[in-house]
Amino acid sequence: MLSFVHEGSPVRVVFGAGRRQQLPDEVERLGIERALLITTPSQRAEAEALAERLGSRAAGVFDRVVMHVPIEVAKAGRAEAKRIRADGCVALGGGSAIGLAKAIALELDLPIIALPTTYSGSEMTAIQGLTENGIKRTFRDPRMLPRTVIYDPELTVTLPPSVAGPSGMNAMAHCVEALYIASTSPLTALAAEAGIQALARSLPVVVAEPANLEASTQALYGAWLGGIALTAGIALHHKICHTLGGSFDLPHGPTHTVILPHSTSYNAVVAPEATARIARALSAEDGPGGLFDLAGRIGAARALRDIGLKESDLDRAAELAVAEPYPNPRPITRDGVRALLDDAFHGRRPMPPPTP
Repeated sequence: MLSFVHEGSPVRVVFGAGRRQQLPDEVERLGIERALLITTPSQRAEAEALAERLGSRAAGVFDRVVMHVPIEVAKAGRAEAKRIRADGCVALGGGSAIGLAKAIALELDLPIIALPTTYSGSEMTAIQGLTENGIKRTFRDPRMLPRTVIYDPELTVTLPPSVAGPSGMNAMAHCVEALYIASTSPLTALAAEAGIQALARSLPVVVAEPANLEASTQALYGAWLGGIALTAGIALHHKICHTLGGSFDLPHGPTHTVILPHSTSYNAVVAPEATARIARALSAEDGPGGLFDLAGRIGAARALRDIGLKESDLDRAAELAVAEPYPNPRPITRDGVRALLDDAFHGRRPMPPPTP
């Protein structure tokens, strides 16, 4: 019998090519008078162009964004926001830039406008990850939810294929986990399945033809759907990726890409319906194998050894991943996670799930 709880995210979404030009209207709509623009060093020029468009409503640019949001960077961002008396944040970038804006907004109670330049999906959630003393922990607080998200695919066409593909697989992970996590709802599940379809179709084109605006638009659409799906929560897959990123400094998107087929396989035995929906959305015979094959089609690394993890790190990674576990449909055991990591380290293709 159908039974669920659904919480919608009150986020204003502005989607379409060239929509970043509407930033001044969106800043004015929120009553922001002194916006702090947050970005990476490589995107500072674009941030400064946005600041120029904002005119007197732009109070400064902070470009010290670092992957996995170290607590030291969060503190520096908060100090800068206080120094310039910011009353709002504009985050230009991927999950790390948006995560830093969330860290600032949480402490100073500031509204956020997000302009994603990758397919991270973080912009649609009130979830944030901070890294301190080599451990990445996640937090959820409604004050960190961006008030407005401007999705402009023109901001993603300059992504190198080596970044765009794994970033899209990160968005894919949000969709996949939403199909088997207990806190999902019919709406998030529908968004998740549609997101998988959009990403599976568009990512190979995005990688092969980086300037293809229509493919980038479809991938960004899939990422938005992944962001909606992410509101259902996160499970083992994200716990492992947060562990590998925060404690071993592995790159975010490639880590998601490598782990996703194996975390999906781990849960397939207890979530056959979700696994079948994943396979259907991928147009694949089985979900885990389809995810592994998609990673190959976009030229992404499919082994942890190829993105910087040492085999001697596997035991510690398994121990950290099972500490303070996230809710997951299949019980999380140290041996089970260790075996998952071993398969991911060597880049083995997951075995098809058993027939129900």
